[in-house]
Amino acid sequence: MIYERNLEENLFNLQAELKNQNYCHGKYQPFIVYDPKKRQIHKTTVKDRIVHQAVVNIIEPIFEKRFIFNSFSCRIGKGIHGASYRLRDFLSKASQNNTKTIYALKCDVSKFFDSIDHNILLDFICCQIKDEKTIKLLRHIIGSFSKAPNKGLPLGNLTSQLFANIYLK
Repeated sequence: MIYERNLEENLFNLQAELKNQNYCHGKYQPFIVYDPKKRQIHKTTVKDRIVHQAVVNIIEPIFEKRFIFNSFSCRIGKGIHGASYRLRDFLSKASQNNTKTIYALKCDVSKFFDSIDHNILLDFICCQIKDEKTIKLLRHIIGSFSKAPNKGLPLGNLTSQLFANIYLK
């Protein structure tokens, strides 16, 4: 990796950009995955992924305590296995240990990431984050991608996963 060749210098430069508030988000590189349905993922630069990780490290704990217990998507200690175990417990209880027929609905929000409104997301974030420099950086990251004017988050970003959970809270 080119970034890693001069890692220490690059990290110090990135720190200075963030401190001086002149960090500029790079471009996204789209690619397709099938998992099992076709999805377009948008990969960003190593530099941007470092910023995204730092942002998540700082703001995720603020929002994590506000998420409902039964929200499992992209959360530490939760995930698909935790969700399936929790569902199994609910189904067992509701069916009175498999003595009653019950039904569960599996659904998905169509084009969810594409439909996230940047202004609404920022309003949710601003309710919890008061630091203007942090808000400016978050506004820049959110605004670095759109599918329509002021709408959409890129699939594949760590920040997008957190922002989606904040949006759905």
